Amino acid sequence: MSTNEKPTNTNTASTPQTPRRHGQGFGPPGGGPHALMPGEKSRDFKGTMKKLLAYLGPYRWGLLVVMVLATAATILSIMGPKILGTATTTLFEGVVKKIAHSGDIDFAKIGSILLTVLGLYVSSAILQYIQGWVVSGIAVKITYTLRKDIMAKINRMPFRAFDNTNHGEILSRMTNDVDTVNQTLSQSLSQMITSVMTLIGAFVMMLTISWQMTLIALLMIPLSIGVVRFIVKRSQKYFKIQQDYLGHVNGHVEEIFGAHTVVKAFGGESKAVQTFEELNSTLYQSAWKSQFLSSIMMPLMNFVGNLGYVAVAVSGGWLAAKQMVTIGDIQAFLQYVRSFTQPITQVANISNVLQQTAAAAERIFDFLASEEEKQDLAPAKVPEGIKGKVEFRHVHFGYVQGQPILKDFSATVLPGQTVAIVGPTGAGKTTLVKLLMRFYEPESGEILIDDVPIQELPRSVVRSWFGMVLQDTWLFSGTVRDNIAYGKHEVREEDIIESAKATHVDHFVRAFPEGYNFVLNEETTNVSQGQKQLLTIARAMLAKPPMLILDEATSNVDTHTELLIQKAMLTLMQGRTSFVIAHRLSTIRDADLILVMDHGDIVEQGTHEELLAKCGFYAELYNSQFDESGEAQAACS
Repeated sequence: MSTNEKPTNTNTASTPQTPRRHGQGFGPPGGGPHALMPGEKSRDFKGTMKKLLAYLGPYRWGLLVVMVLATAATILSIMGPKILGTATTTLFEGVVKKIAHSGDIDFAKIGSILLTVLGLYVSSAILQYIQGWVVSGIAVKITYTLRKDIMAKINRMPFRAFDNTNHGEILSRMTNDVDTVNQTLSQSLSQMITSVMTLIGAFVMMLTISWQMTLIALLMIPLSIGVVRFIVKRSQKYFKIQQDYLGHVNGHVEEIFGAHTVVKAFGGESKAVQTFEELNSTLYQSAWKSQFLSSIMMPLMNFVGNLGYVAVAVSGGWLAAKQMVTIGDIQAFLQYVRSFTQPITQVANISNVLQQTAAAAERIFDFLASEEEKQDLAPAKVPEGIKGKVEFRHVHFGYVQGQPILKDFSATVLPGQTVAIVGPTGAGKTTLVKLLMRFYEPESGEILIDDVPIQELPRSVVRSWFGMVLQDTWLFSGTVRDNIAYGKHEVREEDIIESAKATHVDHFVRAFPEGYNFVLNEETTNVSQGQKQLLTIARAMLAKPPMLILDEATSNVDTHTELLIQKAMLTLMQGRTSFVIAHRLSTIRDADLILVMDHGDIVEQGTHEELLAKCGFYAELYNSQFDESGEAQAACS
């Protein structure tokens, strides 16, 4: 199949659209779009985190290695202060002996202890480096899986899902939201494991030194938890708003930038800036509040930690005076207190990060849980050698519930016929071919090809039977050759050139410096609109499908080129069932059958001469375009 329609763009003249709102389109299954209101929290923090943890399942052995490395690194680093305390004790005892003239400082022993501590810390650092490397690898793989799942989801979603959602919203979920999850996994996951291990290790070592000082240090935990709960409760809602409005801003910028020429031509800059200011202001308000609450977490936790530090120092001095602990033990215990409170502070800080991660992950999982196209039924047998008979039986369809476009539409097209579909804007012409291609499904009725309902056939098979050329051209950034051969595999160079010559593309392509290797830029602004239209027609010519759909295929070319393309189209349409949608009625005079549509119904059908003779709706349309003298109107009257 060759098609030049953007997969996610369904806005056409005959497709009424609901006004698009930022943030609309993807929400919880069955719950409709989720529009976040200021002050609202993440809907399901625990459920979202469970889904995220499920992505870690395939890497359980890697996580086990990380935990082993973290445990080993923590043990090595935790042993350091205890051993270093013996050096302090040895130094203190040596000084006392020297003052009493009963001995000297044992520098050899102190040096040996210091080398041992250095070895422990270096070994711990190496293990932490390896741990971080493993975690980063797991995080990148999960990020890859999330983006792959989102991309696969896009291809499984119905066109209807994109009607009320702009492209920037989807891009934000694939980029910003996934990046947020990646940063949390690569940084916070490793830090969380290390913090927990350090917390346990420090607690055990503190108990071995003095249970009295340990009890005093533990009194700081309830105060720390209270601070964390207070801040997290208030910051969670702002992280959710921040992540949502980041998507809204991206969506607005992408939309305005994509249509910047139209914005400038119609003087819409002020309105676009105003909308941006409103969205950006909400993003700013939520961002600074979330970041402020997040940033005060560390100072408050440090303050609580220092209170415990002072309490332990005072109690340690009292215990040392009673010779219940040594000077070295006090020094080691103070280090352990710092090692004990620091992980609590880190976990508290990570909890803030998790709020933002939950907001981002929730948007991703909402998208992954959104509506999908119904699965294709397993066909009993896919027809071979398509003849091209197409039949519409009592088809009803509307883009919006309660606003039908097609009402009890029925028509039969015989194999090889050229069928022209005409009518005013909004009559349902383009809607008809979208149903035929299974971009949308009828609400009732059925469409048959060679007497087989297309709902019983795979969508890929149905679409492979059609070559499609639309008024809105679609080309991607790549060479001219790749654009013509889009959708075709292992196509010969001779076939590409033959199609290009038949559609009068070859002559202007050879004028490019690189010829068929000429690269179209991302916005395809380095070729004219007419040349883009010709390239899409060449794409359809190369596909050589059994049926054709031409929706105003020559609307963007000059009169001379239009005549040349019409000749090429006549050759292409020979022996093929063809559907031609045209507003310029001069292009469909030779059609075998003309279907005249108005408000979703066929009001007239027949050949050009038969419809003119009826002096009906078609004659009125035709005469309004071509008969300025009024002779035809007089003949009908």
